[in-house]
Amino acid sequence: MAKPKVIVQLYPMIPSDGEEDRKARRPLGADSDAYYETVHGMTDIIKAADEMGVWGMSTVEHHLHSEGYEVGPNPGVLNAHWAAHTKNMHVGALGYVLATQDPIRVAEETAIIDHLSHGKYFVGFARGYQSRWTNILGQATDAQASTSDGSDVDKHNREIFEERVQMVLDCWTKDSVELRGKHYQAPYPIDTGVVGYQGIDIAREAGAEGEIDADGAVRRICVVPKPLQKPHPPVFLGVHKSPETIEYCAKHGFHPCYFNPSDTVIDLAKMYLEESKKHGHNFQLGERQNIVRQTRIAKNHDEFERRVKKYDVDIFKNFYSTFANHNVDKADSSDDAAFQAMKNTSFLSGGTVDDAIAYWRGIFDQAPFEYITLIWHFAQQPKDLVLEEMQLFMDKVLPELEVPDYAAAAE
Repeated sequence: MAKPKVIVQLYPMIPSDGEEDRKARRPLGADSDAYYETVHGMTDIIKAADEMGVWGMSTVEHHLHSEGYEVGPNPGVLNAHWAAHTKNMHVGALGYVLATQDPIRVAEETAIIDHLSHGKYFVGFARGYQSRWTNILGQATDAQASTSDGSDVDKHNREIFEERVQMVLDCWTKDSVELRGKHYQAPYPIDTGVVGYQGIDIAREAGAEGEIDADGAVRRICVVPKPLQKPHPPVFLGVHKSPETIEYCAKHGFHPCYFNPSDTVIDLAKMYLEESKKHGHNFQLGERQNIVRQTRIAKNHDEFERRVKKYDVDIFKNFYSTFANHNVDKADSSDDAAFQAMKNTSFLSGGTVDDAIAYWRGIFDQAPFEYITLIWHFAQQPKDLVLEEMQLFMDKVLPELEVPDYAAAAE
């Protein structure tokens, strides 16, 4: 038996002294001094987490967060920086919102980070659910935010997303590619190729086979570098509401990341297992699957409540609960009501150490997930408390959880 792999997800949240202070200091997301403290504090956290034996550290892609809730416009830059400061820890992002990204540039950037991390890199992809920035950065293909409701907008988002995921995979794994998609093509224009490229002679002789045709047009491209890991780094996908995403993950052997209520998570884990069998995968229950939770561990329940209200209620009340994809109802305006709503979602785990052990045992008795992702809102929650809770989880809670040795079983 083995232990689940713990990923720490840091949400880059610019700290304030409560909601009113956040309003008074508007726009807090543009406070350069506060961001400086936050981004360098993250480096201290990843160094400490590496020493604790945390398997991986990840962050998010979100743009235009003027309120200062999730200031994470370029996870790849952070991952590359973190890779230079860790010895054993994996780094990654949960994840790149592909409907707003150029697939070639994502393939290039992530391959570089795989090398910088010495092959300890994982890649997360997401569909994008926040219209304020997804609609803007996705304007080239009219990609609007995913609503996971089966609407035409949702189907369009999924179509672009799946097309670009496949393109990234092809760019990683094939010597040369022609990306003939509905929403993206390369070389461009796809029908003629790139005409007039002056370096055709050496490209024809030393480049990838078939890049240059008989007329001297660029007809295929070779995306370099290739990842260090073969065939490519592990791929994680966020799951909120959609069974179609589970089916898609199972087909490709991707790692689903569950942000769902606990009873739903177990159902989805079983669905993933059954769907994966249809595509020839011999996975075990929990293998390749990642359960995502906020966790707070305190010495008593009063301190637990104080921490959640001070460090988590603001973003839950004013942000998380306003998006349908998060599977929660809009929170009441009072902190007390919002705290109760958070507890009722089952997305918030913890309390005392004993509470945390009971919570996680209850889940793992039903499905032994290979990965656990724990969210902290740093720097809204101070660094010393983040590290205190992380250490308690690693020292007290994790030893109580067991999973099969999936790697050995695969061999």
